[in-house]
Amino acid sequence: MIRKALITGGAGFIGSHLAKRLLSENYEVTVLDNLFTGTKSNIYDLLDNRRFTFILHDVTQPFWGQFDEIYNLACPASPIHYQRNPVETIKTSFIGMMNVLELALKTKAKVLHTSTSEIYGDPLEHPQRESYWGNVNTIGTRSCYDEGKRAAETLARDYHCEYGVDVRMVRIFNTYGPNMHPQDGRVISNFIMQTLRGEPITIYGDGSQTRSFQYVDDLVEAIRRYMEVDGKALADFCAAHRLLTPVINTGNPEEYTIRELAERVIAALPEKDGRIVYRPLPQDDPRRRKPDIALATELLGWKPVVPLSVGLSKTIEYFRTFGKN
Repeated sequence: MIRKALITGGAGFIGSHLAKRLLSENYEVTVLDNLFTGTKSNIYDLLDNRRFTFILHDVTQPFWGQFDEIYNLACPASPIHYQRNPVETIKTSFIGMMNVLELALKTKAKVLHTSTSEIYGDPLEHPQRESYWGNVNTIGTRSCYDEGKRAAETLARDYHCEYGVDVRMVRIFNTYGPNMHPQDGRVISNFIMQTLRGEPITIYGDGSQTRSFQYVDDLVEAIRRYMEVDGKALADFCAAHRLLTPVINTGNPEEYTIRELAERVIAALPEKDGRIVYRPLPQDDPRRRKPDIALATELLGWKPVVPLSVGLSKTIEYFRTFGKN
């Protein structure tokens, strides 16, 4: 029997990769997206597939459909985009999540919700484990996203515990790869685009802050493995680890300073005159970010396999091609 999947935010960076993966596994895939940050160019090659449907719709408005699995990826994820309309950002996180959970409750669909490492804020624990509650500013410039995602997790937990909705959550750490928007404000796309344009790379702060970079194929693999976990096995796993809600980190635990990342991008584009300039650090920018992926490894048998050098090369080639179109 062909399974049916809904991907909210499926025309975005990660969602488009997930849609292609599900189609390759013979799913019927419906993508729901309002194209605020997603783009149809990410899914052009899917539109002629008879098992693919695109619906232009805002997740904050109720929607209906019969699906076996729902992947909730709808929300601007880069500071430039989510700060452009902060009220819509937090509405997407919370009201959008409620609409997804209501649909799942009525149709008995399984839900996989993509949360974020941003729920840890500027962490006082390193590396970050799922049990860490975070250090988040509730009224800062990033709060619409950070707190929106935290509230969405609370809502997922309540629907899971009170109504029995089968919901799984992944806290995604910095992810990169083809289909990223060139002006999304994320560090890898920024550095690559600035270098390709012959501009100096802009580092905010002194470049000593750290991030961990996960290639998109590794993330999609984790998402698919997680959705395939048997419900009883997942319940037993949560009980063994005292998890009220099944939430796991997904990221690459290799840690790099922002300065090291800039130097790697410059080295990968030797024909460009790579330079670095420094600007003040934005408010609430995390100083260190590194996932503890022990739970994901134990539950899914998963670890990221794409090294930064390979992922950067593929991403740079995508942006080279993007600039020619």
